Amino acid sequence: MPHNTPSLTDPRALLRHLFDVAVQRALPLHNTAAHLPDPPKGRTVVIGAGKAGGAMAQAVEALWPADAPISGLVVTRYHHTPPRPAGLAQRIEVVEASHPVPDAAGLAAAGRILQLVQGLTADDLVLCLISGGGSSLLTLPCEGLTLEDKQRINRELLESGANITEMNTVRKHLSAIKGGRLAAACAPARVVTLTISDVPGDDVSVIASGPTVPDASTCADALAILQRYRIDVPAAVRAQLDSGALETPKPGDARFNGHAVKLIATPQQSLEAAAEAARALGLSAYVLSDEIEGESREVGKVHAALARSTAQGRSAFQPPCVILTGGETTVTVRPRTEGQPRGRGGRAGEFCMGLAQALQGQAAVWALAADTDGIDGVEDNAGAIVAPDTLARAQALGLKVSDHLARNDAYGYFEAINDLVVTGPTHTNVNDFRCVLVLRSEV
Repeated sequence: MPHNTPSLTDPRALLRHLFDVAVQRALPLHNTAAHLPDPPKGRTVVIGAGKAGGAMAQAVEALWPADAPISGLVVTRYHHTPPRPAGLAQRIEVVEASHPVPDAAGLAAAGRILQLVQGLTADDLVLCLISGGGSSLLTLPCEGLTLEDKQRINRELLESGANITEMNTVRKHLSAIKGGRLAAACAPARVVTLTISDVPGDDVSVIASGPTVPDASTCADALAILQRYRIDVPAAVRAQLDSGALETPKPGDARFNGHAVKLIATPQQSLEAAAEAARALGLSAYVLSDEIEGESREVGKVHAALARSTAQGRSAFQPPCVILTGGETTVTVRPRTEGQPRGRGGRAGEFCMGLAQALQGQAAVWALAADTDGIDGVEDNAGAIVAPDTLARAQALGLKVSDHLARNDAYGYFEAINDLVVTGPTHTNVNDFRCVLVLRSEV
């Protein structure tokens, strides 16, 4: 986090400060101690997956009693393992794999994790560390599905505009480890899941496709989603979905008796932390929702309408203020015309393009949108910043926001005007962070 307290005279620094506060609130080491169970009579096996997996493992290693044995395996995204603090002994292995499209490393890690929980007893404890990104990192295709099939289906889901609940409903039913199956494999050991939420509503069955919690969705739901977005699966797999052979363990299943799930960090907590930091700087702060979904560019337009009315004194919000929202928006990737380069960017950048286009240079309005894991889509930026002169500076370079929206190229647009937000991996993940700053009333 910046050492200097930002002021209203430097909106970019102020917005970045609020984002950093939100991220800090969600770091595993700050949130784990109160949720750790007591060591069991038997073994403690730590497993897990997600973009915060490495940091969560280190938090457990730092906080677990030194005289209590602990071991295990956690998988995180490439380059998302944090530096090891001096003097902290490694007791949990951390491996890295691909996100958002799974790869062979994730497949191997999932197989090893499933092996680690075989043969446990009722005296043993499985401590499962789950965060966003686990759906791709913990990949173990169901019978009849290859890794290549899973990769294709994942790509098509990501580009379809499906929301996270829809995507993970499909992923759970095409998996041999997600949708509660991992917890079932741990029986009769007790399972305690510590999770960092990256989904609207903090539904633990959706976070990382819920590998350790029962799943209320059905094969029929998965089939309907595949049909809605015109995504093909192999005929043998479709037949298993039709017959219910790929059904997930359901609520009430005795294999989940005695298990516990604890949310250690949530999007709402991070938004509230940012709001508190804004108020400390003399701003009014309004947290609208941590559950906003929808097409990113359209959500940007809605935020622009709120900002314009606030700047013009026609809103219940009193400037100078910040308007804060979270959730998980989506991007429907537009078809490319022949010879056109593929656009680069994620949902935060796409939101910012939609916002800038709708604001049309509105004075006194600034904004930052970024993914709290530090990665917007698959690029090296977390998000972007919008300023009153965003459109003008881009137009001076010959760039039209409408052209970049047409090819989903937020990265190229904001890189050209030096308004990408680049943080590197943050080692946590509580989903989208959006902050609109209105500095003064303009009539």
